[in-house]
Amino acid sequence: MTHVADSPDAPMYGFVGLGVMGQPMALNLARAGTPLVVWNRTPERAEPLRAAGALVAASVEEVFARAHAVIVMLLDEAVTDTVLGRGGPGFGKLVADRVVVSTGSTSPEYARGLAADVRAAGGRFVEAPVSGSRKPAEAGELVAMLGGDPDTVAQVRPLLAPMCREVVHCGPAGSGVLMKLAVNLYLTTTIAALAESVHFAQRQGLDLETFRSVVDSGQLGSGVTRVKVPMLAAHDFTVQAATADAHASTRLIADAARAAGLATPLLDLSSDLYGESVRLGNGRLDMSSVLTAIEARTDAEAARSADGTGRAPARPPQGR
Repeated sequence: MTHVADSPDAPMYGFVGLGVMGQPMALNLARAGTPLVVWNRTPERAEPLRAAGALVAASVEEVFARAHAVIVMLLDEAVTDTVLGRGGPGFGKLVADRVVVSTGSTSPEYARGLAADVRAAGGRFVEAPVSGSRKPAEAGELVAMLGGDPDTVAQVRPLLAPMCREVVHCGPAGSGVLMKLAVNLYLTTTIAALAESVHFAQRQGLDLETFRSVVDSGQLGSGVTRVKVPMLAAHDFTVQAATADAHASTRLIADAARAAGLATPLLDLSSDLYGESVRLGNGRLDMSSVLTAIEARTDAEAARSADGTGRAPARPPQGR
C-alpha cells in the first residue's frame, strides 16, 4: 500500500469517502493533476485512485496530517461524525488548521453545527453539497452549492473546479444545504412523476422508444429524461443515485419544510413511493426504481378489483 509518508514534501489535498459519488469526484481531481491523498472505509474503493496517481492513506488521521484541505463525501451525518471522531478528543486535533469541505447531503442544522465545531477547534469549514448523480460526477459536470465565509469559499473554489460545471456561493453555512434540498425537492418529485408517466405509457400499450422521442423533442426534454427514460423502459436500475438516498433526502427536505411551517404535498407523495421502493428491496438500486412502487400499487388495485371485495389490500404504513 502506498502511504502519504512515502512523499513527505508534496503539498496535498485530501478526499475521504469513495462511494458512488465520491470515487468519480476524486478521480476527476487526480486526473486533473491535483496532489491528492485519499481514504475509504472499504479499501478496495481506493484502488482506482491509486492507479490515477493519488496516494492512499491508511487512516483518516493520515489524510488530515498531510492535507491542508480535506473534502469529505460520506453516507450521512452519523457516518461523518464517526469518521471524523466528532464529539471525541481526537476531533480537534484532526481539523485544527485545516479546511474541511463537506460535500454530502445533510440537514442545515447539522451543517451549521459541524461548521461551529470545526471553527471552535481552529479549523475552517465550507459546505459544498453537489447536484447531480453518478454520470455527471464522472463527467465533472456537478453543480456545487457552497455555504461558508467568502474568504474560505474563494480558497476552495479552485479545488472544486475539476469536479464541477458550476460552483455557486449560496451564503453562510447552512445555505448551501438548504439550496441542495430545494433542488432535490424538484429532482425527487420529477423522477417520481417521470416514472409514473412511463408506467402509464407502458400499461397503455404505447411504444416507449416513441414516448422517449416525444418527450426529448419537446420542452420537457432534459439530461434527466435522456438518462432516466431508457432506464425506466428497460427496468435498468443500475445505481446513479440510490433509492435509499433519495428517500432520505425527501425526509431531510420534509424536516426543513416543517420547521419553517411549509406544506410539501408533492414531496410527501413522492417520499411515500421512494419508501415503498426501499421496502421492496431496492434501497441500493437507482432512484428510478420508484417505478416498482408505482407498479405494485397498480397490481394491488387490480387485485382489489379481481377479488370483488371493493377493498384495497392493506399496504404498509406510509409517510413519516
